[in-house]
This record gives sequence, C-alpha cells and structure tokens, in this order.
Amino acid sequence: MSETVHVAVPRKGRPLEAVLDRLAGHPDATGDAAAVADDVSNVLRYEKSVTKDRQDAEDGVYARLADYSTPGDDYAPDFTLLRDDRAGFPRRVVFDSVTIDLGDVNVHLVGREEPFRALRTHEFALGFDSADLVLEEVVGLEPEPLTSLADVNARIDPHDTDVRVVTGLGDTVYHTLLATHETVDSGPTDTLDRAFVEEYEGAFCISPRYERLVEAVLGTRAADGLEFVYPGPGVEEEAAVADAGIGAYLTVTGSTAREHGLELGERLFPSETVLMENACETDSAAIERVREALGHTVEETALAMD
Repeated sequence: MSETVHVAVPRKGRPLEAVLDRLAGHPDATGDAAAVADDVSNVLRYEKSVTKDRQDAEDGVYARLADYSTPGDDYAPDFTLLRDDRAGFPRRVVFDSVTIDLGDVNVHLVGREEPFRALRTHEFALGFDSADLVLEEVVGLEPEPLTSLADVNARIDPHDTDVRVVTGLGDTVYHTLLATHETVDSGPTDTLDRAFVEEYEGAFCISPRYERLVEAVLGTRAADGLEFVYPGPGVEEEAAVADAGIGAYLTVTGSTAREHGLELGERLFPSETVLMENACETDSAAIERVREALGHTVEETALAMD
C-alpha cells in the first residue's frame, strides 16, 4: 500500500491552480488527476465569479457545496465554506482536500488559509504558497535589493524558521515599477528602475501589507525616503499608482497599466508559487519522493530571473 504524504496548499487562487497543474501533468500520476485538477479549478473560478457578483448562482451555497464534494472518496475533491471578507462576511466555497496517486506514493493536498505558517508551526513537511508570503513573513531587509528566488533562503534567519524554499513552479507574475510619464520625465534619471527610486522622494503606491516585500525587493537604501500610500476602497491598483505618480504592482501584460497612462519600468521580483519544506520534518523516503516529484523540471530554471 502506498504511503501518503500530506502537503499544505492554499484554499483558492493562482497558487492552488499551479500545484494542481503540476500534479496533473506529472508522468507518474494515475487515475483522473487531470480531470480532478480541472474540476477544482472550474469550481473555484465559478465561485469567485459568484463572490465578485459577476454571476448569479441558481442554488444556495450549501447546496452547491454538497454538489461539489464527494465524501468518502479521497481521490475526489472536497470543498468547504470560508467566511469571505465582503460586507456581512458571507460564506464562500473553497478547496478543502484531495489525494493524487503518484504510483508509489500518494499526495494528499490539504487546503490551509496560510500554508507557509502551517509549515512554520511544523504541521506539514511540505507546502506551497506564494513567494510573496515568504518575503512578507521572514525575509530580512538589507540595503541591497532581493532580485530572485535563488537568494530568498540566504535572507531567512535560521533562528526564525526552519522553512526554506525548494523551487518555484514557473507561474510567474512580476512585481514591476510603474509611473506616469510626467513622473519619469521630471525624475532624477530617464530610466524607471531601482536607481530612479533611490533618488526619488515622496509618495509611492503599493498594495496594503506589502511594505516589507517592497522594501526587500527595492533594498532599504532605495526605499529610504519613500512615503508608502495605498489604493482606497474600490480603487484599482493601477489607478491609485497613477494618482500617486509612481508605485509597484503585480503586472501581467501591462495593458491595464497603459490604459491608466502608466509607464512600465524595471521588473523587481517574480511573484511565483513556491514549494517549501520544513527541514526538520523531511525525514522519510516518501516525503523526499514527493519533494522530488513536485519540484521536477523547474529547479534549474525557476530560481533565476530572466
């Protein structure tokens, strides 16, 4: 009988889909791994659409939950309800768990609100989360910027946590400098990069709670003199950056930024789903097997900036 390894994953969002895609495409995956991955992704995308009021659901949330879940079958996905942060805190359907068979080992994906913190408290040996969370939680701030995933572990204080980044999954979206043309034209240099920011003083728009991340990827020397400001309620991040004149935000194609009259500058850091391990808990052959399987094919490429 195959041994089962429990792996912490987010309950929703891009990182969860990246993990499911990685497992579904693994050559040792058996059964309906691809169908399971599609099922989970489709359910969560639909539920996100309902949450954002982009679509009306015919059935209530409890009826939908019962329809999605398959109790008693570990290899079929289960979902659960989570309080959403909208007004009134309504319930939202999110991922709970599923088991994927990799032949000689089973991977039991377990949904957690904060997978990184679940590893820090030794609940799991392996887990996935956004690299952003690692930067926000434990990466030390230094004068020089943090530019790649390959340098993250060196910035983690071993007295603070036993968790380390193993590899990224390649679902990369970059934290990018953005500024209005007026700000760039009147700035200290004619290139929107870290050197520009180092000479700039004033308002700098970022997403709430990303202070440490931005300081880490800019470097404290460049961040000195910045006054962090944040988008107001209901205001798009790109619109808020345009109001402030300059800022940093996750940029996919840049089309939305350009619609707000923003110039795209230097890519600061890859926001990527990362496989993490708690070194104190990875002491079994099964865990090592899963670690290698989940990190397969990306270790040499995903830990370096383009």
